[in-house]
Amino acid sequence: MAFWLLFLAGISLVAGIFSIAALGYLGPMPPLEQLENPKTNLATQILSSDGEVLGKFYFNDNRTPITYDELPQNIVEALIATEDERYYDHAGIDWRGTLRALFYLGKKGGASTITQQLARQLFVGVRSRNKKEAIFQKIKEWVLSVQLERRYTKNEIIAMYLNIYDFGYNADGVRSAAKIYFDSTPQSLTLEQSATLIGMLKNS
Repeated sequence: MAFWLLFLAGISLVAGIFSIAALGYLGPMPPLEQLENPKTNLATQILSSDGEVLGKFYFNDNRTPITYDELPQNIVEALIATEDERYYDHAGIDWRGTLRALFYLGKKGGASTITQQLARQLFVGVRSRNKKEAIFQKIKEWVLSVQLERRYTKNEIIAMYLNIYDFGYNADGVRSAAKIYFDSTPQSLTLEQSATLIGMLKNS
């Protein structure tokens, strides 16, 4: 009986925290329109008559989007294995990983799923050094990741994540990263090259 009371109390607490965050009491939340059409800075491409890229103009970001179908399977598998091994089994939050991280105080690896990392990059921003603000940011990431999972497929989330990630040296997104680091396209990346790019995510 006591176990179920604690369980229900825990569920109620989580639901209450989510509601408070969703209503904006822990900080501004993006409107639904922005969730459905997230803004990213894309480079303007100049194409030849046969579709070849002749050049690009960009202000701050050298980012050209790519669809999931254009991604090699090896980079998708490397991303999931490295960042979120239970990616296809959760709805934005890996509670098993979260509880493990809380139990070990983060010493046994982080608990941010790919979807949470996408929410952070799109809407939340750099993690605050203030512990209270960092906790609020984490809760907002939970709420936003659940909302993203409701609006996009798993494949779309992976494509969005790899499109928005800054790989450094003006390589914004995986298409630019493949070109800058390996003078290649994402589809032509070898297993080793894909692993190298995914390894850069650990430096974020």
